[in-house]
Amino acid sequence: MNRLDGKVALISGAARGIGGETAKLMAQAGAKLVVADVLDDAGRQMVDAIRTAGGQAEYSHLDVTQEADWTAAIERATDRFGKLDILVNNAGVFIGKSIEEISLEEWNRLVAVNMTGVFLGTKLAAPALREAATSSEHGSAIVNLASIAGLVGSQLDPLYSMTKGGVTLFTKSAALEFGRKGYRIRVNSIHPGVIQTEMGEQTFMARARRTGSNDPGPVRQQVSDSVPWGRLGVPLDIAKGIVFLASDDAAYMNGAGLVVDGGFTAA
Repeated sequence: MNRLDGKVALISGAARGIGGETAKLMAQAGAKLVVADVLDDAGRQMVDAIRTAGGQAEYSHLDVTQEADWTAAIERATDRFGKLDILVNNAGVFIGKSIEEISLEEWNRLVAVNMTGVFLGTKLAAPALREAATSSEHGSAIVNLASIAGLVGSQLDPLYSMTKGGVTLFTKSAALEFGRKGYRIRVNSIHPGVIQTEMGEQTFMARARRTGSNDPGPVRQQVSDSVPWGRLGVPLDIAKGIVFLASDDAAYMNGAGLVVDGGFTAA
């Protein structure tokens, strides 16, 4: 199940965290990968780890706000592996400031990475994905990293929530547009809860500082205690969902959002 044999995938922000775990899991499932990130050393180390484990991977420097970087990463996939079946728009940033605190420069950065990056990846990869879909029974796939903050409002992180809400609705709209055009590119989103990654730690620290503390420990414990499943998520929890959405097992899912949050938003 969830096999990706013969598939070629491009993952943004794949040097570490959820993107890195997804890259390793996709390689184990049989995919050939382009690991793309701005963290060149970590990205190349990820490629080395995948190759050492018997997988096939290439590295491409990718600032998701730059069209030229996207074009180069897509060409790396098609030149090295002959096609592109899967795009995972994973790269994202967290600022952790309120509406009144954030500067315009910080806001523009948040939007550029979390929203413009998803738009550019989708736009520029669409021709290659459409071409690969012509020879695939179930077409090609895009998986966008949204968040539970893109489904419900956030009193602590309203601007991050705004960008992820944009990704959520863009996913649905892109699925409808590609369907109308007959491209056979499925577009779905995944919505993690609070995950134990560097970004997750940033959220804990930002929330701690709002209470006048520099210790994220109590906030981390409070969030963990609020998850019905009884623990915080880890990158592998989300990577498994991404691999499912990218695989032919999700062939009839389109414009959908997969929530992976331990039941946090069920309350």
